[in-house]
Amino acid sequence: MQIIKIKKNDAGQRLDKFLSKAVKGLPMSLMYKYIRTKKIKVNRARTQQNYMLMEGDEIQLFIREEFFASPEKDEGALFRIAPKLDIVYEDDKIMLLNKRPGVLVHEDTAAAENTLIMHVKAYLAQKGEYSPEDENSFAPALCNRIDRNTGGIVIAAKDAEALRVMNEKIRNDELRKFYLCATHGCPKQKQATLHGYLRKDSSANTVEVSDQKKPGYKEIITKYRVLKQKSDSALLEVELVTGRTHQIRAHLSHIGHPLLGDGKYGVNRREKGRGYKFQALYAFRLTFDFSDSEGYLGYLNGKTFEIDRENVWFLKDFALEGDF
Repeated sequence: MQIIKIKKNDAGQRLDKFLSKAVKGLPMSLMYKYIRTKKIKVNRARTQQNYMLMEGDEIQLFIREEFFASPEKDEGALFRIAPKLDIVYEDDKIMLLNKRPGVLVHEDTAAAENTLIMHVKAYLAQKGEYSPEDENSFAPALCNRIDRNTGGIVIAAKDAEALRVMNEKIRNDELRKFYLCATHGCPKQKQATLHGYLRKDSSANTVEVSDQKKPGYKEIITKYRVLKQKSDSALLEVELVTGRTHQIRAHLSHIGHPLLGDGKYGVNRREKGRGYKFQALYAFRLTFDFSDSEGYLGYLNGKTFEIDRENVWFLKDFALEGDF
């Protein structure tokens, strides 16, 4: 028999969700069977798969040892990696990071360690703020994603409650996200709110934008204002009212102004010679616009964080001065 004691970062989740992370070698079908047949109990009593765990609970598992797996595939990697992070803000609950273009946020088949989340884990492990061996199911996690070839602010949660609350705020659209981008040509309207509908093609990793509502399309709203115009391009500030996949890139391309360096929704052969190895898009400002200032992360309400302009690599082409 194995006993798992529920800690602070484990509480507040369903039993089955917890076990899928804490006992990674146990198939889901067997898990549900073992709960039904009382081979998995909570506080030595029969339980249900949807039981909400509380700090201090004990789970008794009358299952084979082979089902238990390490919480981290390679714990040594956390101390082997030399963390490379551009920290915009940090407290005991969250971190705001400037993700550089070209950096993956999560692991893929080609880059297991050289990802933003692995560098976050290594940074916190080496500071003594995170130990996989002391956690049953939680690991520091990113609350939002940014495309590999886009730069900007990414939020990392240091504990389970911060992750839960921040994810809820994001779902409820309680964050305002602002981007800088450079476009082919300049929109006729210097400031506008664009409305449309977007459909994602997961197999091709592309999206399609329509002016008319169609089955399978989701509404998108994109605000922009022109900051500076050159002969063949423009610098825009964009606010995402809705946050769909590739929304800015596809929406601006749809109105005839694709981003410089964007090979997916524009043509970037010419821009590569000008140093545009990535699409000219940067999530440079984030405002926490919570519905209230109470709760676990309420102290962030009303605060705005920005990337230093010198980190927005394409601004040099516009020599922009003053505030924007």
